[in-house]
Amino acid sequence: MLMSKIFDRFVEKKPVSVMARAAMEHAMAPEALDALFVKHADKQYTRELLFSSVVDLMGVVVSKVAPSVHAAYQEVAETLPVSITSVYNKLNKLEPGITSALVHHTACRLEPVIVEMGGQLPALLPGYRVRILDGNHLAATERRLQVLLQSKAGLLPGHALVVLDPALMLATNMIPCEDGHAQERSLSPEILALVEANDVWIADRNFCRFKLLSGIVERKAFFCIRQHANMTVVSSGTLRAVGRTETGQVFEQAVTITTAEGGSLKARRIVLRLDKPTRDGDAEMAILTALPKSAADAVAVAELYRNRWTLETMFQSLTTMFQGELATLGYPQAALFGFGVALAAYNVLSTVQAALRAEFGVEKVQEEVSGYYIANEVRATASGMGIAVEPLDWAAFQTMNPTALAKELRGWATRVKLQKLKRHPRGPKKPVPKRTQHVGSPHVSTAQLLARSRGK
Repeated sequence: MLMSKIFDRFVEKKPVSVMARAAMEHAMAPEALDALFVKHADKQYTRELLFSSVVDLMGVVVSKVAPSVHAAYQEVAETLPVSITSVYNKLNKLEPGITSALVHHTACRLEPVIVEMGGQLPALLPGYRVRILDGNHLAATERRLQVLLQSKAGLLPGHALVVLDPALMLATNMIPCEDGHAQERSLSPEILALVEANDVWIADRNFCRFKLLSGIVERKAFFCIRQHANMTVVSSGTLRAVGRTETGQVFEQAVTITTAEGGSLKARRIVLRLDKPTRDGDAEMAILTALPKSAADAVAVAELYRNRWTLETMFQSLTTMFQGELATLGYPQAALFGFGVALAAYNVLSTVQAALRAEFGVEKVQEEVSGYYIANEVRATASGMGIAVEPLDWAAFQTMNPTALAKELRGWATRVKLQKLKRHPRGPKKPVPKRTQHVGSPHVSTAQLLARSRGK
């Protein structure tokens, strides 16, 4: 590609930032986003403020380039035809279906690029499409709305279910829910709408509901879900020891899941008796699965379920790398949109990591490269690169086909110095000592304590 000399200098000095920007342009091209809005909006419509402009504003905020929506608006106010009030009005009424479509759109755009690069992680269960499902209740917001001013309780702006493709490390779907107190089981119809034949769905016990499990089976798919204490299970066979994993002894039995209404479903019950209790104090966990033994034996099922933590790790990454839960956004629609844009940004950085895996190998990148440092480099370079590089240089990536973009990303990846992105895992936490000194004092001088410890 023929690019400007300034663009080439950024490729040479900051290849990770260029990779992220190119992937973002491809995943969230303005014309495509505006078309997506028209397709999925039910009540909203475009007057002057384009949906793509709202995504840009929120993207700057969730990426921590700007501290707030107002600050992001101020930076580009002269280029927008509306006031900050209009921006907030748009955010506060964004329909959840539009946010869901945005996340899915980015995953669909980036999946073929990752596949073309060969940047996938090894399949958890070859021959099956694995999906990991978990929920995230958005953090409590500030009391900025009139109806919230007198509330002493924490104010939950919403709840989102996220579906992760563990091979691509893309958030493929987001199921938004405006009710922050809603339970996962209330969203079973939305989950089942995403299930395809030959899927394997992995989830924790909050999703262990007969309607969801039977619905997955009806769609000729499979589940691997931890058993909930309220789930009625009738033994159809003896619980037998069948092996062990790194974390404990594995047992298996055939069972029938039943309901008070007369429903029944045959399954396998895998019990893992842990060598070390979980952080919740559980000494064992039971996993229900519809997978046949020919696809995965009991030990393989136990190992498969362990990968559920991949999605929880992703949620932790969203917290450290992005600002996806904004305390200033009290309206559920706006809060959910912020979280959805953070998922879209995560998908972009996952594509960068996939390019690095393709170039340097899966094991090296997974063990040594920090997603936090990738995000930090992109954030630090974003403003300067946005000023220096001509918009036309970026526009080419919006319509570029996956094969061509994959080639560019792989080429830029060769210039990345992994040492600059090296993760530094901390050692085991030391136990916190009992705090028995200076109990009656409101504060104490650190300098005086250090002086005493040195005998001064």
